[in-house]
Amino acid sequence: MARRPTPLGTPQPTGLAHIADLVRTTIPPLHPAGLPFVLTPLAAAVLGRKHPWIRRTGLAAAGASAAFFRHPHRVPPNRPNVVVSPADGEVALVDNAVPPAELDMGQAPVPRVSIFLSVLDVHVQRSPVAGEVLQVVHKSGKFLSADLPEASDANERNSMLLRTESGHEIAVVQIAGLLARRIVCDAKVGDTLPIGDTYGLIRFGSRVDTYFPAGTTLMVERGQRAVGAETVLAQLP
Repeated sequence: MARRPTPLGTPQPTGLAHIADLVRTTIPPLHPAGLPFVLTPLAAAVLGRKHPWIRRTGLAAAGASAAFFRHPHRVPPNRPNVVVSPADGEVALVDNAVPPAELDMGQAPVPRVSIFLSVLDVHVQRSPVAGEVLQVVHKSGKFLSADLPEASDANERNSMLLRTESGHEIAVVQIAGLLARRIVCDAKVGDTLPIGDTYGLIRFGSRVDTYFPAGTTLMVERGQRAVGAETVLAQLP
């Protein structure tokens, strides 16, 4: 979910409207996929409110789920030909690798950036560029720790190929991790995604790989923290 900056000259809210605006901008909204994980323990807390341990456990589980499924607003950069991070997390790999075979992008290694998401990171995925969805392919696999290099090939994953207006093709791959058992991808072939737009989610602990065309200039280093939709990973040729 990308958000446009407030235009200059927009009147500032006052009174209750100002308080509501502060709450809205401070507390991230909840991704719809998280509703069952929040409402179920809340219902248990209400039903068991006379039993302190049930009430406290339910409230704690609801709070933890709300934190995991948070969906903060982001403002993508407006620079041309940049690729933004598709996820929040730590840059685990900056290298060259062969794209996933299911996307039929050839066997030549291309620039790649891998983002590792811990269980504490925001887990929604965002489109790294504005472009048309050419392919979406789900592939079953293992559930190795997502920070291992071999996870790109061995683990269960969902691969998406995007083509920008200028003709560049970018692949972004959602990879399950040790605790992850569910990959959600709402994008479909033929969709046009704005840069920074939310298209998917992985739960719980995972990795997202981005593959770039040859000649791309990578702009991040291993160990750097990336912010989904805002951190610039690369400049396209």
